[in-house]
Amino acid sequence: MAVDRAADGPTDTSTGTDGTAIEDALFIGGRWTAPERGHYDVLNPATERVVGRAPEASPEQALAATAAARQALDGWSRTRPEERGRILERAGRIILRELKPYAALAGAESGATAATARGMQVGVAAARFLRYARGALEPTETALLPQLNEASAMGAGGVFGALAVRQPIGVVACVTSYNNPWANPAGKVAPALAMGNTVVVKPAPQDPLSVYRMAEALTEAGLPPGVLNVVTGSGADVGEAVVGSPDTDMVSFTGSTAVGQRIAETCGRGMKRQLMELGGKGAALVFDDADLDSAVAGIGTTFSFYSGQICTAPTRVLAQRAVYPRLVERLAGYARRLVVGDPAQPATVVGPVISAAHRDRVEAYVALGRKEGATLLAGGERPPLERGFYVAPTLLADCAPDMRVVREEIFGPVVVVLPFDDEDEGVALANDSDYGLIDYVWSADVPRAFRVARRLRAGGVGINTVGRNMEAPFGGFKRSGVGRDVGSYALHAYSETQSLVWPG
Repeated sequence: MAVDRAADGPTDTSTGTDGTAIEDALFIGGRWTAPERGHYDVLNPATERVVGRAPEASPEQALAATAAARQALDGWSRTRPEERGRILERAGRIILRELKPYAALAGAESGATAATARGMQVGVAAARFLRYARGALEPTETALLPQLNEASAMGAGGVFGALAVRQPIGVVACVTSYNNPWANPAGKVAPALAMGNTVVVKPAPQDPLSVYRMAEALTEAGLPPGVLNVVTGSGADVGEAVVGSPDTDMVSFTGSTAVGQRIAETCGRGMKRQLMELGGKGAALVFDDADLDSAVAGIGTTFSFYSGQICTAPTRVLAQRAVYPRLVERLAGYARRLVVGDPAQPATVVGPVISAAHRDRVEAYVALGRKEGATLLAGGERPPLERGFYVAPTLLADCAPDMRVVREEIFGPVVVVLPFDDEDEGVALANDSDYGLIDYVWSADVPRAFRVARRLRAGGVGINTVGRNMEAPFGGFKRSGVGRDVGSYALHAYSETQSLVWPG
């Protein structure tokens, strides 16, 4: 892709995988800028080889990025919605045009399977830019009913009209997670830009290279300088500088609850707006009349989809006692049949987790579960592969509600199963969690399934499915987050509401 890189030094932007080193520059104020701290290696989790080298920004460069976004805000916020939409649509088309190399890079740096990298990473990102190209044209004004006011000390009486108008918030810091280096940033950047905000993206340190390709696509699409900025770093200080910058008006974060709490504290001191999509420990209630084929296939996505590195996964299975033995047996068989290995191979279903440190963390949880008294029915041993950070799909049965493997987010291909007797007990177990992102209910009794769903303290509930409606609001109860996005809800999340009042 031909991109003008007016950087302080040359930059190789080839988007290869292993064997083709990518060395990016920071993207600040429309310029490709050499990082003050050099670069760090980005590893392929499947091969442990270097995919590319990401720039190490200094905190001062992070502040320069937020300042550039502030400088660009006035012009971009006053750009006509039709023009903002055209730029976002062009960006979506460019991403589709470059789908093959973009997916190759995304798969290499994240460890996703080839099909996931194409369809669920790059493909979803393109769809989100195209969706918010239309979203830029959605109405931002709501007429309110006129109000008749009597004369008072506040002024003369009369009929007063009013409008509720949604305005851009300002400079939005998008701090993104490692499990999807395309769809997650796109889900923040696209609606924020559509609403007229400017953006600074701080991607996860494990797989940041794809976000620079996104910046290239938006630049080619005609996005003005400073409207999008990207800074990266292997430590916490770059993200802290972006979040704490006086130029930052809002933080949109996806990641762990622990990090989200620290960001929220910073936002609270500055009264910054926030959108937090945090951890999950999704409960899947399987009643004795459930379609077990559907339930096993849905729960089984925890083993395979991103190797369980997804906050919406049904990791905590609650099975009604009459169906418990059959469900456990079928889940164990499902887990054992999955092909674990090189994500570039078409037959592979389960790829690696993101890093050696995370592999060790997941394995430690499995060992802890066994020590706590859970029965290991699948997994538990490291796959016999020469390289890569692999965890075998793991099933822990006969669990109890107070076990740490039941209560804490593992973020790997690990499913825990608990029995329950009746509807009330199942709901109580499901709600006995610090988290509340997405839960699931499987039952052939549809009225019961909906009744149970309404009792669950979760931001979303899948009824006989793990599928998503991409216009439905997304976000969590309790420690799973603050706010809602997706569809038109994202446009509201990245806007402030202003009231205009006048005498009739």
